[in-house]
Amino acid sequence: MKILRALVKKEILQIIRDPSSIIIAFVLPLISILIYMYGINLDFVTVNIGVKNDDNSPDITQLVNSFDHSKYINSEVSDNMSDLTQKLIRSKIKGIVIIPNDFSTNLEQRQSADLMVIADGAEVNTATHLQNYVLQISNQWLATSRYAQQVSPQIVNPQIRTWYNQDSNGYYFILPGSIAITMTLIGILLTALVVAREWERGTMESILSSNVTRMHIVLGKYIPYFILGMFSMIFNLVLCIGVFQVPFHGSYLVLILVSALFLFTSMGIGLLISTILKNQFFASQVSIGIGFLPALLLSGLVFPISSMPEILQYITRILPPRYFITFIESEFMAGTVPSIAIKSSIFLLILGIILFVAVYKNTDMRLTHD
Repeated sequence: MKILRALVKKEILQIIRDPSSIIIAFVLPLISILIYMYGINLDFVTVNIGVKNDDNSPDITQLVNSFDHSKYINSEVSDNMSDLTQKLIRSKIKGIVIIPNDFSTNLEQRQSADLMVIADGAEVNTATHLQNYVLQISNQWLATSRYAQQVSPQIVNPQIRTWYNQDSNGYYFILPGSIAITMTLIGILLTALVVAREWERGTMESILSSNVTRMHIVLGKYIPYFILGMFSMIFNLVLCIGVFQVPFHGSYLVLILVSALFLFTSMGIGLLISTILKNQFFASQVSIGIGFLPALLLSGLVFPISSMPEILQYITRILPPRYFITFIESEFMAGTVPSIAIKSSIFLLILGIILFVAVYKNTDMRLTHD
């Protein structure tokens, strides 16, 4: 028992002295719990929509206001259909509700009153939520309006038009986004082990004893995994388009260029982790905690960003996967949207350069530390 107590005491002291154990045991679970608690919402989805009202009746104005008062919908009223269409293309809104000019007249005459609902089919679940919300809000308004005693609730008939994914096929949305997750794994998880592996195996000593510069080491880590990642992206692209028949309406050249910027940025995150930690196990855990999980849960691929708390919505603005997933989904579903492609490219380029400089500065050329 004396020997056992000594060994246990030694391991406890080692855990206390090693910050990686504390981080793995407490910090990473805390990050996961916070993401699952506040970032994931399975109860309802808040949808941003545009409302175009062509009926000037005061009663219909109350219907328009009802969309704004719903906790499930953030509405924007506009008379400019072209402006609303552009916002739908850029994913600023997820749908458009159009109230025709004869809506109140049809209610007066007890005829079917149609509401035109245009939904962004790139996100199948969100489009379904939007259709249900519009029907629920219109029925609630009708029940409290002066038409309630004259007509039945079924007289209001939302006419659904789904853009970009008329078949409402969820695979058309999931498969392009899976390319971003795959490239995140290659860019962050694999590269997070590269430098740490050299230090653990002792091969870094041989490298440093040779006639190499810091730039040689950094580029020597970037280039092979960049080539691997781009081949993986092309392989996934062939599977999605050629094998699974996912429609592609964009530009292959633009897709390759923005994908290269995203991979460059992701590799910067992984290599920065690896150069700082120099421990494969710890680096892999951190890369999963700050790389893969946010890419999967906070990028908008699985759970809509609009349904997250506002503070998390701001945090997602610094996550590279959010920009790349938004880009690649629009590239597949709607074609090349210049505003989305340019915004994503500028962000990824700036962040990628910052990370490259950080990796360069943190690449240790000494075997001992002061």
